[in-house]
Amino acid sequence: MSFFKNIFKKSKENHKKPNKNTIKEESIDSVFVKNFIDRGGKFLYCTSLQEVTEFLTHIVSENNHWDAVTCTDNDLHKLIGALPIKKIPIFSKTTPVFTCCEHLIAENGSILFSSNQLSDIKLTDLSEDFIVYATTSQIVNNQSESLTGINAHYRGNIPSNIGAVKNYNPQQKEVDFMNYGCNNAKNLYLILFEDL
Repeated sequence: MSFFKNIFKKSKENHKKPNKNTIKEESIDSVFVKNFIDRGGKFLYCTSLQEVTEFLTHIVSENNHWDAVTCTDNDLHKLIGALPIKKIPIFSKTTPVFTCCEHLIAENGSILFSSNQLSDIKLTDLSEDFIVYATTSQIVNNQSESLTGINAHYRGNIPSNIGAVKNYNPQQKEVDFMNYGCNNAKNLYLILFEDL
């Protein structure tokens, strides 16, 4: 019996030893950004609120066919206040959405939302065009970590309507049969603010 213990113990020890030739693990931020961009997301990184408003101005200019944007968050409303576009406080299928999110999930580059951002409206019932403001402290490794974070943050008052956007190309057909008929794909701009 001790013979097998020694073999398994050595096997575990060899597995734990780092190889000098292995590449250093990527940071969680890098993993998220890579996965987000690989799925078609538009990524903008900033370190000041002035950069945030500049990016918002560029996004609106780039999409000059937008005549309004939906924003229900008072703090975010201050960021778009100077933009030459109508601000609408009610969600619709045709008006682009400017919102924050719960978490950014590194393992698959998805963005998790809840009723705190989108009320009780399903992602599929909202516009295809999204601008999301998030901070680097909202990046988590996986969905499990995200749900644990929501549970800890809201203690007893957990938001409903939790859903994620994983695909950032609305014209692409969903190939995952688990999501058949529920395409949450969005043309999404992510403005990521460095807060760590």
